[in-house]
Amino acid sequence: MRVRILLLLVCTGIHLLAAPHAFGQTALPSIQLGVGTSDAPEDVATTIQVILALTILSLAPAILILTTCFTRLLIVFGFLRQALGTHQMPPNQVLIGLTLFLTLFIMRPVLTEIHDGALRPYLDGEITQGEGLAIAQEPIKQFMLRQTREKDLGLFVRIGGAERPANAEELNLSTIVPAFVVSELRIAFQIGFLLYIPFLVIDMVVASVLMSMGMMMLPPVMISLPFKILLFVLTDGWFLIVRSLVGSFS
Repeated sequence: MRVRILLLLVCTGIHLLAAPHAFGQTALPSIQLGVGTSDAPEDVATTIQVILALTILSLAPAILILTTCFTRLLIVFGFLRQALGTHQMPPNQVLIGLTLFLTLFIMRPVLTEIHDGALRPYLDGEITQGEGLAIAQEPIKQFMLRQTREKDLGLFVRIGGAERPANAEELNLSTIVPAFVVSELRIAFQIGFLLYIPFLVIDMVVASVLMSMGMMMLPPVMISLPFKILLFVLTDGWFLIVRSLVGSFS
């Protein structure tokens, strides 16, 4: 009976699509895209600005990941989940959401400085777009330079073949960003290693006890997982990790 009803509904839908005049002609909106000609240079400049804006919006996730504290936070949370052995708990959506809000919290002074020094004057017409971009780069550069090792900066300066600058402030973003990412990966892996140690000790103790009892067929992970979760909860692990991560950027 259900199959017959389903077939009837499908046939009715096909009939309506094939014969729209059954309910009268309905005007539907259409979207047309095309490339025309223009004699005004302003129209061409506006079109180029729109294309550049769309390009920047498409690169916004990469800019967020590579120029903020997002990378370190997400990698550390990933290491923590693997060390606990909880697989997909917390889910990826929860970890990414927590990382995003922590990133906004940590980067709030930098974003406020960009808004007050570059965005608001540009919207008020006090400065040009180029001046606004130049002013907005400085807080981001200062933040990344505080978290970047001189060794990593020197590496990309040598690879780029540029002359050695008098100070780090003279470096451009094309040199600072990759050095910053390498430094963030190094710090995140160091924190991940330290997170693994207590949970690894629990796994070793549980495996040794099971072997001494002759229960070698029982997976140690099944026994150690509740103890690792209990240890993490009793020590208020989330509070300690978030406090340490936020404090590491001060």
